[in-house]
Amino acid sequence: MALIECVPNISDGRRPEVIESFLAAVRRVTGVRLLDHSSDASHNRSVLTMVGEAGPLKDAVLALFEVASKTIDLRSHRGEHPRLGAVDVVPFIPIEGATMADCVALARETGAAVAARFGVPVFLYEEAASTPARTNLADIRRGEFEGLTAKLASPEWAPDFGPPRPHPITGATVIGARMPLIAFNVNLATDRIEVAREIAAAVRHSSGGFRFVKAMGVALADRNIVQVSMNLTNYEKTPIFRVFEAVRREAARYGVSVLGSEIVGLVPAAALVASAEYFLQLGQFKGTQVLETRLRENR
Repeated sequence: MALIECVPNISDGRRPEVIESFLAAVRRVTGVRLLDHSSDASHNRSVLTMVGEAGPLKDAVLALFEVASKTIDLRSHRGEHPRLGAVDVVPFIPIEGATMADCVALARETGAAVAARFGVPVFLYEEAASTPARTNLADIRRGEFEGLTAKLASPEWAPDFGPPRPHPITGATVIGARMPLIAFNVNLATDRIEVAREIAAAVRHSSGGFRFVKAMGVALADRNIVQVSMNLTNYEKTPIFRVFEAVRREAARYGVSVLGSEIVGLVPAAALVASAEYFLQLGQFKGTQVLETRLRENR
């Protein structure tokens, strides 16, 4: 069995009944396990984590687009997180017995099917990107839903699949293949959005920070605080603890403390073990010392 992970990001995090309809659609697909889901009202976004073989995963993604076509209208959508589609981004990640090439092939096959069935423009990104300019998700999503018409009018931004114009209600979508990433957010004890944005600029790669960090500052209006929202694209080369400490130090420069942090979705155990080693100053600690890990190895 070649197991592949898929982490669709849906542009709704505020309507429980709509979110449940997406979860139900995945659960109805034989051969797919829904491992996790989380929703954020401020971001107005939900993240699902599911695993399965290529065929069932493709069916599950198509089921999500079917629900989105009936429940999400981006013309009235508002949220802190940038988006260009109702089903905004769909990455495939090799887990066990699957290669990156398998995930690239699945991304292309799924993208073609989405475009054909729903009339949605599809961009391929990361390892599945058709050109180097489309590797980075942020570059594709720049301008968001509101800027799609102008973007698609440019020949250099012709979609990989589908019409050269946005769907009037559900926009476009980005589908690709990548290695696992960690969605990691740090909440700050202030409502000053400029502080979060300055810190995000300091830690993200595109403005001179860590090579494997993407970051932005967002306001969490319902909590009257701000957040540095990040994707860590290689937790081995840029570990969680190093990014957290950098954010904490940068915040201190503005007289701001860290309220806490959060992980959205699932995280590799090795990333948490590395953070425990750092903050607890554990000497010669091994991942096999984790009780649950040893139990699994001895089954």
